[in-house]
Amino acid sequence: MSYFSESTSAETVNGRMGDQTDPRLAQIMTSLVQHLHGFIKEVGLTEEEWEYGIGFLTRTGQMCSGERQEFILLSDTLGVSMLVDAINNRRPAPATESTVFGPFHVADAPIRAMGDNISLDGKGESCLFEGRVLDINGAPIEGATVDVWSDNADGFYDVQQPDIQPKWNNRGRFVTGADGKYAFRGIKPVSYPIPDDGPVGQMLGRLGRHPYRPAHMHYLITAPGYQKLVTHTFVGGDEYLTSDAVFGVKNTLVAPYERCADGDTLWRSPFDFVLVRS
Repeated sequence: MSYFSESTSAETVNGRMGDQTDPRLAQIMTSLVQHLHGFIKEVGLTEEEWEYGIGFLTRTGQMCSGERQEFILLSDTLGVSMLVDAINNRRPAPATESTVFGPFHVADAPIRAMGDNISLDGKGESCLFEGRVLDINGAPIEGATVDVWSDNADGFYDVQQPDIQPKWNNRGRFVTGADGKYAFRGIKPVSYPIPDDGPVGQMLGRLGRHPYRPAHMHYLITAPGYQKLVTHTFVGGDEYLTSDAVFGVKNTLVAPYERCADGDTLWRSPFDFVLVRS
């Protein structure tokens, strides 16, 4: 067993690991120590920078609460959340791609009838969302639950404004029939900033990055015998599509938003979802 030195720092730390350590934990921690020590050596980290980093992580933890998870926000803005999502959700074409879940989902939203309006506060530009839930061969999937949620016209989710917005505003669940079709009315979503009043927001400012997410509608789609799909559809033409603060945009998820010449909504957004068997 060697003593600690700059040249053999990672090897010395990893050499202290016990023989009975869980193999997967040992693999993860060995790699973490190697990369962390390599990073510190590569940049020549100063003591002042190390102290600032510890302070940053401390403030990030102190910002966390039952309603806010600043560490997940940090993961999101560093692209880590999207990378983990990509690694764990590799699907064959033409399956719909996944993206980050986000912090604003609420379980057990009301089951609504096809075509119902989920916008309860009367704000925003009305939009018809419709399409099909299909398997990779193009066959419709019956009994798929399409769970949807979005911000309101002011860029806030109902859980962010419980004293202002009606409960379940811009939320609902829809169950497909034999044709696999879904349809609901909501609003054309708007872009909004992630919470930027804490350490993560300060980091973005120091890096010259904005905190905005492009406008999007959230979808959680489940069906018996199929893999769960967590995804968004993004509003085509949004100014933040190529600079999403959490890197959630994928080209295949940019949806059309068509102006309606007639009907009871101003916009229509058609989009089909393709699931993979589990």
